[in-house]
Amino acid sequence: MSVFIEKDAIVYIEKIAPPYWWSIAHHTRNRINMTIVDAHCHIYPEKIATKAVESVGEFYLLEMDGNGTTQHLSECMEQAGITHAIVHSVAVKPKTVESINNFIIDACRENPQFVGFMAMHPDYENPEVEIERCLAAGLRGMKIHPDTQHVNADDPRMMRIYEMLEGRASVIFHAGDYRYDYSHPRRIKNICRTFPKLKVNAAHFGGWSVPDLAMEYMEDENCFMDCSSSFRFVGARRAKELIRFYGADRILFGSDFPMWLPKDELAFLRSLELEEDEMEKILWRNAEDFVGMHLQ
Repeated sequence: MSVFIEKDAIVYIEKIAPPYWWSIAHHTRNRINMTIVDAHCHIYPEKIATKAVESVGEFYLLEMDGNGTTQHLSECMEQAGITHAIVHSVAVKPKTVESINNFIIDACRENPQFVGFMAMHPDYENPEVEIERCLAAGLRGMKIHPDTQHVNADDPRMMRIYEMLEGRASVIFHAGDYRYDYSHPRRIKNICRTFPKLKVNAAHFGGWSVPDLAMEYMEDENCFMDCSSSFRFVGARRAKELIRFYGADRILFGSDFPMWLPKDELAFLRSLELEEDEMEKILWRNAEDFVGMHLQ
């Protein structure tokens, strides 16, 4: 039995919905088993994974479900029937940018089911050189966590970096923490308006703890939003409302591993009983568009 928190209520989901296997008639690409992309996964080198995961748990005052290693993520993906994962880590200091990116590059080479996103820091001295190196190595975008990096998402130093990425790579933003202004939805809106060709994922429905603010600022923006780290806080009814408010064309499935386990987040999404075409967009079509590559 899985337990999910819906504001003041507890919702029990006693039976996990069966996987959405599409018939050949529904397979525009003749897929036997549907591609499922987890668009939001953090991974760490094994030697520091325990410490990193504990640090994240302390930041959010939550008990973490995963251990943050590539092996555990791969096991969780297989258990949930997930075929691809967008993986990344966050550079809280400029000196860690290159080592993190080397780790992500190596992890993707060793695990072809991973799609890697690079780390960056506002005080890193040579972002142009590092961006070019990471793109040449096959990374598809960048992950920015304004709250833990203590930088406004639309800080001028960061805006210069987004300009380098526009039309070439995508960006995942941790978005909308009530405790900070760094990742406020208005800042993500400013980025989207300034760089209309930049593919953006305003994670956590644009604001995991401030969904109403996200709705106010992000309703008409040309960006994606993943549903990671949101279901437990907004509940099933509200989650479905948010998906319909923004439209399935903009939503990405994400677990925020290792905070939550992919199988549980996927089960929650399936419990919403969305239309098949909505699920197809959320589980893989939108992710293909976001990363700019065919996933199969």
